[in-house]
Amino acid sequence: MEGLQLIATGGAQPSRVVTNDDLSRIVDTSDEWIVTRTGIRQRYFCSDEENAATLAIAAARQALERSGLSPEQIGCCVCATLSGPNATPSVACQVQRALGLPENRPALDVNAACSGFVYATAVARGLLLTLGGKYALVVGCEALSRLMDMTDRSTCVLFGDGAGAAIFRLADTPFAATLGARGSDAILTGGPNRAGSAPIQMDGRAVFRFAVEALPRCLHEVLDQTGKTLEDLDWVVCHQANGRILDHCIKHLNADPAKFYRNMDRHGNTSAASIPVALNEMAENGQLVPGQYLACIGFGGGLTWAGMLLQYKGANQ
Repeated sequence: MEGLQLIATGGAQPSRVVTNDDLSRIVDTSDEWIVTRTGIRQRYFCSDEENAATLAIAAARQALERSGLSPEQIGCCVCATLSGPNATPSVACQVQRALGLPENRPALDVNAACSGFVYATAVARGLLLTLGGKYALVVGCEALSRLMDMTDRSTCVLFGDGAGAAIFRLADTPFAATLGARGSDAILTGGPNRAGSAPIQMDGRAVFRFAVEALPRCLHEVLDQTGKTLEDLDWVVCHQANGRILDHCIKHLNADPAKFYRNMDRHGNTSAASIPVALNEMAENGQLVPGQYLACIGFGGGLTWAGMLLQYKGANQ
């Protein structure tokens, strides 16, 4: 089976840290209110000089350097984002130019909101199988602070900016992916930096009901496709939306909480950047060990959901 192995990661954080106490000076909220309802303590916001593309370039450059590959070895570049600074050029094309990736390879953006990184990885695998090549660069990047109404405490406390990147290798390895969508405006926003665009709006209860159904279903689907069990997995890396969602799903699955990585306390909800930012932190902290099996589960605006199961090999393995 020609699946994907994760061999290297990279990440980038904006320069501005925004704590819950900072937000309490803008809207009627408090650190206790935010933490108890979401698990979030801080997040990062872009400065005027930073955006989703600058973060994507930094994360992608780091992942490429760690992989030990040359730009010529990258078969495709796919970026997941809903908050790129321009309609065109795409963030992926800006990454291609900055890193000097070959011009005869595809570079494109994917918008599946919080499921975007897994969608983009599936697209990258399809491109490698169709056009040839062994290695794919996949990036998740967001500048959601540009899309928020900072007077709406139901949303402005949730989201943050950031980018994560991954290098994948096509290999004969256990791999599975599941993708889906259900058209809904439970999470709704206009486009970035466009006059008259709507800020992020969200029906929190509807999103919670959707997420606690979608997450276990995606996990079971990729386990069934590979013949593996939850016990076979070393890590489950979910979209970092809300601590209560993870708590509910872990209890429903009767799973070991230690297998479910969490970093929403430090980053908030970074949409398409959420999963790759987590993967990069895990790699940097030594929590990812070559040979481990991971499930990555995304869910969010669209509504969309996505899951994949793959192996971490590390560079030079």
